[in-house]
Amino acid sequence: MKACSSALKARVSFNCPASWTRRGGRHPGARRRAARLRARAAGRGPACRRRLAPPVARLATSLHLLDGFLKLSGIFEQTTLEPVAREVVVMTVAVRNECHVCVAMHTGKLRELGADEGLVTALHERRPLADPKLDAVRRFTLAVLAKAGGVEDEAVKDFLSYGYTEQNALEVVLGIGTYTLSTFANRLTGAGL
Repeated sequence: MKACSSALKARVSFNCPASWTRRGGRHPGARRRAARLRARAAGRGPACRRRLAPPVARLATSLHLLDGFLKLSGIFEQTTLEPVAREVVVMTVAVRNECHVCVAMHTGKLRELGADEGLVTALHERRPLADPKLDAVRRFTLAVLAKAGGVEDEAVKDFLSYGYTEQNALEVVLGIGTYTLSTFANRLTGAGL
């Protein structure tokens, strides 16, 4: 696997898969979507106003993965979890999966949201958070990861006891899935800042 990983790290291609470009293929409008994603990743054309961060653009080696990540992260941003709680999910996944680029990017996002340095430091160091409600999110995220979703009833009850809902519990799962995809892809491609 090391050779494959090195090859991926050395090459970032913006060629779209044949299944996206064939006339009469399975994906109507896929040529335009692929072109938009490539342009956005490269910072060209009208899409460059929303240019992707370089580590995210690196995912354009697989336009399917990039498209999926962008859609999932957009959906996760619309969940009913508070913005800082969403970032606690992301940072918990990123720190656990040792994705240094994600940790750096989402540390910045936490600071933009006004999170205090104690929260950021605790997340980096895998320590309990001073805010009990946010720590419930961190603990629940870790429980879901540890049990591949099959968490004990007590862990669910604990999470719900902080005012979260069953919908929020499933939104945590969405965040875990989205950012597991991102952290794994970033590590595989050697994405850096």
